[in-house]
Amino acid sequence: MRIDQGAIREILARTDIGGFIGNYVALRKRGNDLVGLCPFHGEKTPSFHVHPDRGFFKCFGCGVGGDVFKFVQQLENVSFPEAARILAKRAGVELEPESPGTARIRSEKEAIYAANELAAAFFHRTLKLAPEAEAARAYVTHRGISEGTVDSFKLGYAPSQWEGLVRELEAHGFDLSLAAKAGLVKEGQRGFYDFYRGRLMIPTHATTGEVVAFGGRALDGSEPKYINTSATPVYVKGRGLFALERARRNLAGSGALIVVEGYLDCIALHQAGFPNAVASLGTAFTPEQAAELRKYAERIFVCFDADAAGGAATAKSIDLLVAVGCSARIVQLPAGEDPDSFVRARGRAAFAELLEAALPWIEFKLDRAADAIRSRFVAPSRVASEAETLVRSLPMAEWDRWRVYLASRLGLAADDLRRSRFIADPANFAPRRAGGATLARHVAPAAAPPGIERDLLATLLDEPALFGEYADRIPAATFKEERYARIFTALSAAKAQLSVAYDVLAALSDDREAVETLASLQAVERSSKVRFVDGESRRLHVERILESLDVAELERRERDLSANIDRLFEAGLPIPPGEIEEQKRLLAAIEASRRKLLGTK
Repeated sequence: MRIDQGAIREILARTDIGGFIGNYVALRKRGNDLVGLCPFHGEKTPSFHVHPDRGFFKCFGCGVGGDVFKFVQQLENVSFPEAARILAKRAGVELEPESPGTARIRSEKEAIYAANELAAAFFHRTLKLAPEAEAARAYVTHRGISEGTVDSFKLGYAPSQWEGLVRELEAHGFDLSLAAKAGLVKEGQRGFYDFYRGRLMIPTHATTGEVVAFGGRALDGSEPKYINTSATPVYVKGRGLFALERARRNLAGSGALIVVEGYLDCIALHQAGFPNAVASLGTAFTPEQAAELRKYAERIFVCFDADAAGGAATAKSIDLLVAVGCSARIVQLPAGEDPDSFVRARGRAAFAELLEAALPWIEFKLDRAADAIRSRFVAPSRVASEAETLVRSLPMAEWDRWRVYLASRLGLAADDLRRSRFIADPANFAPRRAGGATLARHVAPAAAPPGIERDLLATLLDEPALFGEYADRIPAATFKEERYARIFTALSAAKAQLSVAYDVLAALSDDREAVETLASLQAVERSSKVRFVDGESRRLHVERILESLDVAELERRERDLSANIDRLFEAGLPIPPGEIEEQKRLLAAIEASRRKLLGTK
């Protein structure tokens, strides 16, 4: 949802970022800044800075930075709208009115959340107290789930009767048609009836805490073993992960998440002391789930069942996790084990050893590929060619290391794989083009954004009202770095509203990357930055920057013109007199501008 900029400005104005962050981090004053230990990574020397006058925080250790919205997003692992709601409630700011359509959708979602919450409480109470839940309580005890874990995860039991939950919902005035949309009940010829019956109930929560879905496990061996909530207005199957709302808060120690297949596997790991475990909610692992994990952690331990299906699922999950930038390691369970059975039988220490010995994803994939190659009766040369093709699918920096590893697994020498490179590269067998080799011109990579762009933008941000004075004099094309150009364009458009720091943040509230870029402009200690005694000295500095940019543009035009003259000369073609005169004029202008910058005549 889009949050009105006026509301953002009001929230920022009412929120003292230093005082707010001080509720979570012990800060001490250092000059104009507040300094403390970063809450987002482990450190012994304080590198976390809060700039109350600018409304920013920045960690010089891990690089995280932004405004108070970013701090809440990072701390609570929530989206920007969710952070805005948290801060608005604290600051006493009412967010913008919703359209009738938006209000209706939100109202429906809120009703479904409430129905799910009521259902979870009903199922939990039934498991704890109802005589008919005795078999379910015995099953929970048999699975080694403690009373505390039952309460913590709000595990429950759906009674076998057809209208137990229906009556509970009606007694609290809930619309059963909305409960049907939530997947809690179904409508038949004689009215509504319970969707879940005679099953252990496991609620799934959104990262913001609302109950969004349920998994119902059969207790009598009947099939299907699990019945899970399908798509609803508040739940998209294949996108969320079970227990992620808990695991995201427990990353400080390891900085990694453990992914398992089943609800009870995940619950068993939490009970054993691994609160960073999540489960894939009864679906095949999806790209959306991989992207969701990457929001919270880069390091992922994959711990699926030790059977053929688990191995195939692991291989697929690796591709998805690597594609979104995760570093995956594979936890290898003994044959026939799953995380639940292993940790119950052998305990926390044994599972911690498995995590310590987890294989890098490349090694796991190569092992599976080597086993597949060895299982076929093919010539050694073919084995070497297939192995080299596999090695060359990995990052180039890893080729030599994994070529040696894979060769040893296949009983070959690394040189056998190296010699097969010609065969492994299909380009060597492509038809030759007539006319000999084609020359390609090497293009140098783009240079890093000039420091002068950064200096100009940072100086304008020092006094936001300057955008009103200079926006029309500075073309956006001045900024070659796309992020800086985007910020300058947005702030120029809002120049009339820019007065203080939180006006800048409000103007960029729709572009969270831009807000984080503003924090990166503080990437050096303030004591080393240019200081201005007043607004006039700041304006003089901007004028000098603009003069420097003018010189840079003149130099660029002169270089282009000179290169064209050189090409004409080398080709034996006549050089237009106008170009020679233009080059002289540009050189004179460059010299005059340089003298002006140096303060000489």
